[in-house]
Order: sequence, then structure tokens, then C-alpha cells
Amino acid sequence: MNKPEKILVCGATGYVGGRLVRQLLDEGYEVVCLVRSPGKLAKFSWNKDPKLRVVEGGINDEDKLRSALEGVDVAYYLVHSMQSAGGSYAERDRELATAFLRAAEESSCRRIIYLGGLGELGENLSNHLNSRREVADILQGGTIETTVFRAAMIIGSGSASFETLRYLVERLPIMITPRWVTTETQPIAIRDVLRYLVDCLTIPETAGRTIDIGGRGVMTYQQIMQIAANKLGLSHRKIFPIPVLTPKLSSLWIGLVTPVSSRIARPLAEGLRNRTVCRNDDALKLMPGECLTIEDAIEAAIGRTREGLVETRWSTAGEMPHDPDWAGGTTLKDERSVIVDAPVEDTFDEIKSIGGQHGYWGAGPLWTLRGWLDQLIGGPGLRRGRRHPTELHFGEAVDFWRVTKMTPNEQLRLRAEMWLPGEAELDFVVSRTEEDASRIDMTARFRPRGLLGLAYWYSVYPLHWIVFPVMLRGIKRAVEKDAAS
Repeated sequence: MNKPEKILVCGATGYVGGRLVRQLLDEGYEVVCLVRSPGKLAKFSWNKDPKLRVVEGGINDEDKLRSALEGVDVAYYLVHSMQSAGGSYAERDRELATAFLRAAEESSCRRIIYLGGLGELGENLSNHLNSRREVADILQGGTIETTVFRAAMIIGSGSASFETLRYLVERLPIMITPRWVTTETQPIAIRDVLRYLVDCLTIPETAGRTIDIGGRGVMTYQQIMQIAANKLGLSHRKIFPIPVLTPKLSSLWIGLVTPVSSRIARPLAEGLRNRTVCRNDDALKLMPGECLTIEDAIEAAIGRTREGLVETRWSTAGEMPHDPDWAGGTTLKDERSVIVDAPVEDTFDEIKSIGGQHGYWGAGPLWTLRGWLDQLIGGPGLRRGRRHPTELHFGEAVDFWRVTKMTPNEQLRLRAEMWLPGEAELDFVVSRTEEDASRIDMTARFRPRGLLGLAYWYSVYPLHWIVFPVMLRGIKRAVEKDAAS
């Protein structure tokens, strides 16, 4: 097989895909990205690269998929529906993989590369890992040579595994855990995953094979937690595994303490019962190179997180929720505004720092309370924070919000992902009023679902008279203070 020239990446807005595209472009490849929400690519430095072509659409859109596959030599399949499809993710993954393979076989594509999950063979495989195995079987069952990489926990700044690990050890000096924390695993650093994914393109022997990839060292999840605590400068964690902590209880516990919601945490918790260690050394033989140790991988992830250099984050992956038609149905609004004695640019910079460590300009305690209530019923709460303290892009998560519109120096729209009996958004519009002054129009919109939705809106509406004026005054105060200094 000759060196490929044009490569399709399905899953380019995901954690691995967003980093892979950059490396492929740096290597000189032409890259095509099939994405449902092209606006998510705006945060990447490579989004204007002349070697990049973006096709807007999903894998279940035959015409868009065929367009994306046109002239392609190799296709990376980095799609997994766990975040967006709830309990039906396995069925959706089968459907998408089948549709993708059918279209690929009718195209110029000569090779497929898939990143799946490690796990012992047998009937006791978790639903999450079994779904990954099914996708691999579907892709390898076609007429196109398919390379399947299988990895365990991927350690890198912004990965779901690392974020879960970091929050657990930071917040819980004493942990009661499922007995599965004594299961062995072989984590791998994200940089080593990317190296394998790229290097295999020029090594014909990797085509048509299943290749296990892992870092240097096998240990239990319990040992990994202690390493993370040490690298974070924390004391030794006291961990007590017990046999009665079910996956459901484990996921609720993880969802309460970490940024990962219980819906996503459950399949991850179920997967802990499976030993995830490399069963072959093909990766080392075919693509020699020294992988990072677990200690080095965790240290690198912590360093990049502290420096605000998180290139991709788990919470950005998945389909964007459909924006409701706010012109139809019953839509309730709360509109407020304030004049700020500062330029539009300065005002907007302050607004887009919302959430995370920055907070909500004096209304933080009430938002914190709302976050805790959301966590107790399985929502994301405020745990997700934000990827970067000042940068913000379309599609990113901010606490229990999602950025659904981002027009620099003009508009920021956040859609609520907290549990609500309806659909809600918070909209900031900044406009110029006169020289060196600006106006902020803040609108909260809510479309209730039934009587419960109406009851919710009118029960919290009195709090709006506290929260929203405090926020606007806080923004005004912060911007004018910076302008005066």
C-alpha cells in the first residue's frame, strides 16, 4: 500500500480526533473532516489550514458521507455514541458503523483505522467494551482492510478518564470504591495513542490487524489513584474496596464527585470489572518507540491542565443539541440590560469568561446551590468547569451550560444542560452605545414542558430579581475596574 494522500477523519470534534487532525496536517496529509457542527472546529488552530476540507453532516447522512469519502485513501473512524444516545448507544453505534462501512466500500477508500477498547474476551465483557468490540467486528467484516487499535484508559489533559481520576483523588482523601478498583489495566498517554494512529499509515504490515496499545506498566486502578495523588502533591489516599457497590451506585457516586455525569459514568464504571491489558506486542514490533510511563503521562496531563493548554476536552464531544424554535409554543422570557463605561471588546471579553473558576460575578452561591441540586438528580452541575479560563468557542461546555452561539464582540448564547422540565438558554448581546461605551442585553428564555415546567419557571422567577441584576452589576464593575487601571 502506497503512502496515502487524502484522509477522512470521522469524529474530528472529539477528544482524540481533534488532536489527530492537527498531527495529520503537520505531516502534510490532506484531511477531510465530516462533522455535524463545523462551528466546533473554530477553536482549533488548524481550522483554516489549506489542506483541510470540512463536510457538514453526519454518518447517517448518505449524501454527505459519500461527499466526504470522495477521493479518500484512508478513513479514521473515531465515533462513539455513549455521550449522546443514553442507554441505546450500542444499537446506534452498530447502525452508524454499518452505514459507514457500506459507504466506504463504494468509495476510493482503501483502509479504515478504528480506535476501540481493550478488554478480555468472553461473555462477561461490559456493555461499553462490548459495543466497541461490535463496531470493530462490523468494520473488519467488510472488504476494506481495517486496522483496529485497542486501548485502555487514555491519560491526557481533558480526557474523561483523567478528569475522573483527578477529581476523585483531589476531593476524596477517603474513598469507598467498588472492588473492581483492584482490576489490572494498562493506561496509555494520549501522545502515544496519536503516534500509533499516525505511524501506522506508512507501515503496511499494520493493515488488517488488531493491535493492542498500552503504556509502560500494568497496575490496578487503585495504584493509579495513588500515583495521581502523589503527582498532585496530595497525601496518600485511603481506599476501601467493597463488593456491594454496584455499577449504578458507583456511577451515581462518580457523577456526584467528578465532572462526568452518571449517565456517562455508568458504562465506564461497568468497564472497570474487565482486565484491560495488552494481549499482543504487535505495536512495539511494528511501530517501535518508547511510550510514557503512567507516572509521566499523569504528570504531563496535570502540567498542561494547570497551564491552560488543554487542546481538546471530553465534554465537547458528541452531537450538539437541537436548538428549539423559540418563536413557537410558550416561551417565557426575562430581559435585562446595563450600560458599561468601556468598549465593546472589553465588555465581551469579561462576559466570555463566565463560569468555571471565574464564577458568576457575585451570584456564585446561588448558582452553586443550583449546581448541587442538579448533581443530586444526575445532571452535570458545575463540575465540568471550562476548558480554558478566558478562551471560549462554539460547542464547548461551561459548567452546566453549552455554547450554542458565539459571535466575537457581539453575542454569547448558552444552552442549559442541567435537568429542567423544559428548554432554557441564557443569551448575552453586546452593542456599542457611544464612543468607548457599550450595552449588555441579557435574556433568559425558557420553554416549559407541561404544568411542571410552568411551576418551575414561576417558582424560580423571584430569584431572577436577585441573580441577574447581581450578575450584570458584577460584569459592569469588573470591566470598568479593568478599564480604569
